[in-house]
This record gives sequence, structure tokens and C-alpha cells, in this order.
Amino acid sequence: MLDWSFRLLALINITVGLALADNATINIAAVGDIMLGTDYPDDRLPENDGADFLSVVGQVLRTADITLGNLEGVILAGGTPGKICSNPLACFLFRSPPHYAGYLREAGFDAMSLANNHARDFGETGRSATMLALDTYRIHHSGRRGDIATWRHGEFTIAFIAFSPTRLSYLLNDIPAAEQQVAQLANAHDLVIVSFHGGTEGPTATRLPFEEEFYLGETRGEVVEFSRRVIDAGADLVLGHGPHVSRAMELYRDRLIAYSLGNFATHFGVSIDGMAGWAPILWAELDQNGVFVSGRIHSALQQRPDGPRWDPQNRAYKIIRTLTEETFGPDMFVFDADGTFSPGVTRRP
Repeated sequence: MLDWSFRLLALINITVGLALADNATINIAAVGDIMLGTDYPDDRLPENDGADFLSVVGQVLRTADITLGNLEGVILAGGTPGKICSNPLACFLFRSPPHYAGYLREAGFDAMSLANNHARDFGETGRSATMLALDTYRIHHSGRRGDIATWRHGEFTIAFIAFSPTRLSYLLNDIPAAEQQVAQLANAHDLVIVSFHGGTEGPTATRLPFEEEFYLGETRGEVVEFSRRVIDAGADLVLGHGPHVSRAMELYRDRLIAYSLGNFATHFGVSIDGMAGWAPILWAELDQNGVFVSGRIHSALQQRPDGPRWDPQNRAYKIIRTLTEETFGPDMFVFDADGTFSPGVTRRP
């Protein structure tokens, strides 16, 4: 009798455990471009050596299960620039000291994209040094071809892969190759998160053109086609950045796409005038199948020389809501005044 009691209890525990697994969700926080300060060619590092730069927003970033961002520039001591700036007023090289990776960890970041036009400011040697610095502080990364972040969080196996139109990176412009890579990751992981650095730049770049984009004569990808097709291939969340301003969101096959999260924490070199200074933190809850459940946009604001601070006017949330409703209609999401949003009645098959 006692033996059957133990068996029954074990069966109940297994059943409850399976039920919890079936209802499991994961919270992901994501932001756009980050450049905490540069010491090249002159010292442009924040006050207090940058230790307080992310202190305000870190209160939210640390509460997510996974927090992601796009790291502009390199984390490197010394080194030789990988490109020559003929006009320093129009061309910037960003280099942060190695211990700045620790500030990212303290703020709550779990993984960083190294696929962008500043990841090779000091050549591939600089990107290698950045990867080593992030490894030292247990921050995952993706960007260089062959560099894909994979790890486990609770019940979820995670893959994070970053694309851009830049050399030696996973190419945003090669959509068939991207589909193949994502499909392979989807077969081996519960959730696949795709990051891309693409789209034109500047204050007029808020609108999605639904075609290939260019900036200064260089291709910057066809971000809508790319995003939808990697979801078709198995991606569960697509996070964009690159235009330096926010763009619309889309729900495609029940997966969330954020076409640009703009700037987030850029201490020098990148304009933060107007909308370029509005710094959203996207919060997305996904279920065990990668389906979008609910989200929230926390609105921060860049005001130099300080790091991002909370914006009482919620401008980042308001512009993303407006752009989303104008681009994809008012029924794709249900938006609430506090920045939360959930799936609406519109679905992209």
C-alpha cells in the first residue's frame, strides 16, 4: 500500500511538472545601439569612468530572463584602427576599455550583437578582443560568421544569431543563407532569436519602405523580407537596429518583429537629437513555442552627458505605437496607455 502511495505521488509530481512545462513563458528585454564611451582618438569616456552610465535603466534590464543589445564599436585596450577616417567629423571609430564589458553585465545584459558597421573599427582583431572581453563577464555574443550564441535558460534552449550587411558577418543581404542557418538552429533549440543591423539612417528613416534600403551608397538590406523569411525558417523573435530611430513592430505568424529599436545608450559620436534620443526598452513575453504573448515598451531618453533616463512623456512608446498602427493597421496589437501591448485581431499567415 505504501509503495502504491509513493508511485501515485510520483505520478502526480510528473503530471504537475509537465503542466508547468506546457505553460512556461520567458521574458526577453531588448534595446538598440550601445556605445558607452570611447577613448580613441581622444578620451570621450563618461563621468565616473562610466560606472553609473546604465544605473537607472539597469533596474528594468536586470529583471528580464534574457536581456539583449547591439554593441557599437569595440572593447579593446590599444590596437590599430581597421579603417582610415579621412574626415573625422563624418567618420567615427569607437573603442571602450575592456572593463566596460563589466558595466554591461552589471546592467543585466546576457547577449550582445557584434554585427554592425562599427564592430570592425579596429579590424577583426578588435572584434576578437570584444568577444574575449564579453566572455570574461559571461556575456554571450554573435556577429562574426561562425559566432552564434547558444545557452540554456531554465527549461529553454536558446540560440541568438546576429546579421548585418558588413564584412565577415552573417549577411543580412543573403536571405537564402540566413534561412538555412536559422532552420538549423530551430531544429536544435527551443527559441531562436535573430538580431539584424540594417535599414537606412537618419531622422527620416522611421518609415519602412518595403524594399531594399541604401545609405551612403551601401546596401542596408530589405528588412521586412528578411524578417518574415527567417520567421518562416523557424525564428521566434526578430530584433532590428541601425536606423538610429525607432520603427514599427509587426506580428507575423504569431512572432514579434521590432524593425528598429533605435539608439539606447550612445555616449559620443552618434546624434541623439530629437527622435534619435528616444531610447525604447522592448519587453516581450514568449511561450514555450516562441509565440508572442504580451509586451511592453519602457521609454527612456538620452540626455548627455548622463546615460539613459526614464522619459515621463513616454515618447519612444508613442512613436512606435504610431508607426505600427500607420504601417500595419490599428488591429495588429492592442496598445495600452502604460506601454503594454498584446496581440490584436490581425494576423499575418
